[in-house]
Amino acid sequence: MIKVKVELGKNSYEISVGSDLLPRVGLWLKEKNFSGNAVIITDTTVRGLYADALERGLSAAGFKVTVLEMPPGEEQKTLANAGRLYQRMAEVFTERTSPVMALGGGVIGDLAGFVAATYMRGVPLVQVPTTLLAMADSSIGGKTAVDHLNLKNMVGAFYQPAMVVADLDTLKTLPREELVNGMAEIIKCAAIKDRGLFDFLEENMDAAVQLDTTVLENILEKNVRIKASVVEADEKESDSRRILNFGHTVGHAVEAVTDFQIKHGQAVAMGMVAAAKISCRLDMLNEEDAMKLEAVIGQAGLPVKLPELNRDEKEKLLDLIKHDKKVRDGKIIFVLLKSLGNAVVSDKVTAGLIGEVLFGWQSA
Repeated sequence: MIKVKVELGKNSYEISVGSDLLPRVGLWLKEKNFSGNAVIITDTTVRGLYADALERGLSAAGFKVTVLEMPPGEEQKTLANAGRLYQRMAEVFTERTSPVMALGGGVIGDLAGFVAATYMRGVPLVQVPTTLLAMADSSIGGKTAVDHLNLKNMVGAFYQPAMVVADLDTLKTLPREELVNGMAEIIKCAAIKDRGLFDFLEENMDAAVQLDTTVLENILEKNVRIKASVVEADEKESDSRRILNFGHTVGHAVEAVTDFQIKHGQAVAMGMVAAAKISCRLDMLNEEDAMKLEAVIGQAGLPVKLPELNRDEKEKLLDLIKHDKKVRDGKIIFVLLKSLGNAVVSDKVTAGLIGEVLFGWQSA
């Protein structure tokens, strides 16, 4: 098992990565002096696979456990569903010291995290990611949110977990498409911060997507340390942490314009390719590195081109980018690459340039 500490003063916590960890969560919480009620928030798919193992460990450690489930899917990340969870938590007498476990992928992590952050002004949160995407990214760093007005993660809060437990055994039941989906965030971390990890991915991608546990643990450790270091430097994304949005400006817009029919990792992959091309157009990144990035994304089984969109959808995509929550003073904030492993944040990317790169449109 690997443990990585995220050093954030009073908000510090450990990330545990390894096998057969779900049964141990209850004991770890007890060691942290939690007791009484515990709430597991999950979706119907994950509940049938892993909720029992987590619940048994919690019960053995003396917790009274309530399991609350939602249907799977991005469309569940709403204020209405958050309200339903508040109601159920109140009904079972969830207290301010009751740990809430987010057992599932990124959607559950975001929704349950938002609920934990806002119920009674905050209850302890334990992220228990069961997808590679959530293990690599969304469970770490304290971002919680729900979608609103067709905009992804529009209402949310920064709220650090008490711990993160990534049990690699949960990946054994993950569909290959979902495993590949998670690889996008790992490629992203390598592209923005660690050329050595990028080279390792280039050499070991096939083993990783074949669930070679040794390779995956190695990759996740490097990825988690990168994410932890960025979060430690900028907990609430006021400055340097914005580099973690590489690929996300276009990616989030692609998700929204396709009504979330395209998975997050797939959309981020498309966004990374677009951002690399924009970096080249601005004479920041050389073509060789851009091609290497596109090749590794393709090697992982991720898309490198946008889906077919009609004119209205293309215009809507650009409009969504213009209204992205990262826009400042009317300027689009874009993460670009100077080289593989070296990202910068720029406000020099215009909507016209994005239209040129994505759709071949000529700027006015």
